[in-house]
Amino acid sequence: MSIEDVLSSKGRVRILRILAEIGELNISEVARRAGLNYATTNQHLQILENNKLVRHKTFGRIRIFRYNEENPRARMIKQLIEFWEETK
Repeated sequence: MSIEDVLSSKGRVRILRILAEIGELNISEVARRAGLNYATTNQHLQILENNKLVRHKTFGRIRIFRYNEENPRARMIKQLIEFWEETK
């Protein structure tokens, strides 16, 4: 998937920003902070996970999503977010 496709959604960008800043959250908390419903958040997280920008771990029925710091693309996006936020 191209960068245009991944970053074309405000919801995905919000989710990336939230996880880059906080680290890890369950899907309901990601949805609440992003102002999105559960189903939409789940779809966005699937796309981000397929592109290795986030990953998840499961505890019973709870999925915890984490920003994927090991991925070079994810690190660069995080640097962009941090730079953007500090130069407002």
